[in-house]
Amino acid sequence: MAKINIKPLADRVLIEPVAAETKTASGIYIPDTAKEKPQNGVVVAVGPGTKDNPMTVKVGDSVIYGKYTGTELKLEGVDYLMMRESDILAIV
Repeated sequence: MAKINIKPLADRVLIEPVAAETKTASGIYIPDTAKEKPQNGVVVAVGPGTKDNPMTVKVGDSVIYGKYTGTELKLEGVDYLMMRESDILAIV
C-alpha cells in the first residue's frame, strides 16, 4: 500500500477494493465482462468522524461493503472507493 495524499472528510472512508477473481475453483477462467464487482477491500484512509459518531474503522482494516455503494476514484493509477462509514457492512 502506497502513501496516499488524500484525507477524507467527516465520516467518509477511502477503500482499496481487492482484485476480482480471474479463475474459478475448478480452473475455468472468467472473462472481464462476467466478473462480479468485489464487495471487500482494505481501508486506506479514514476521516475524523462527526461530533456525534466517532469512527469505528481504522486504516488497514479489511471490510465488507455493499455492492453498489461508494464513489469510484482513480488516484495515481490505482482504483479506490470513497464511501460513508455507514455503507460498510462488517470488519473482517
